Amino acid sequence: MAAPCRRMAGRSLSQFLSCFSRTSVGNTGFRQFSNTSVCRESRKTENVTESARSPWTVMAAVCLQRLPVITADCSPMEQQFGQMINQMELEKSVLTDHELRLQEEAERLRRLQAGEYDSDEEDNQMKQEIILAQDLEDLWEQKLKNFQPAQRVNADVDKDLTSAERCLADTLLLLAEQQVGGEKLWLLPQTQWQDGETLRQTAERALHSLPAADFKATFLGNAPCGVYKYKLPRAARTESSVGTKVFFFKAVLSDGAPPAAPDAPFLWLKKGELQGFLKPAYKTKVERFILGL
Repeated sequence: MAAPCRRMAGRSLSQFLSCFSRTSVGNTGFRQFSNTSVCRESRKTENVTESARSPWTVMAAVCLQRLPVITADCSPMEQQFGQMINQMELEKSVLTDHELRLQEEAERLRRLQAGEYDSDEEDNQMKQEIILAQDLEDLWEQKLKNFQPAQRVNADVDKDLTSAERCLADTLLLLAEQQVGGEKLWLLPQTQWQDGETLRQTAERALHSLPAADFKATFLGNAPCGVYKYKLPRAARTESSVGTKVFFFKAVLSDGAPPAAPDAPFLWLKKGELQGFLKPAYKTKVERFILGL
């Protein structure tokens, strides 16, 4: 009994562990840990992931808005409030330099007509003030009559749905006529996502790829503001194609839109005008992230 113990005690630790792995571990049925097998399994998992494609077609669309160019018309309540504020400011304000000058000239004229004035002092002041305040007011009044402000409403332009210069007091949304399946629909400009690009880059490509258009836009973030998902008809569905997911990105027209051709497939619409051009389900999704500024 002592001899086997002395033989085991005389062995090194590495020899003892190797002996243990050949006997006890091997007999119990456990597989030895191997880096090669783990790498092989991880590569198999990556290949399976790459081969499994989503049955959904991913697309990105841009919600391009032209912000108001002029202020909107005031409501009756806003007009009454503005008149009240102006009246309060008038009652609590002090006289301006021009109003003080009018009073001084009126007082000087009264003294001149009544003969109650110092001729030397009054003559010196009259020589210095060649143009009276009343003359200035007459000149300003004449300039105001000659001034013609630009029209706030242009009926001819407002009826042209292809012009970005219509309805200057409202926010307009760009729609493009695009081919979807076997029909043409009015949609936000969209295109299919491609490998190697982000969804925002896809939305930018959708805007720049519009025919005969050079829109300069500022995108308002890298994250989509909404998503619209629809399935294909059952007869058209396959294992690799079930439907489409459209991710929307918001952008603002940063420069004037180029003049559209007579046959350009573009429309600039207000939020309240979308009903006649968009399908109900699509319109409901779009209206959620459109602000009526």
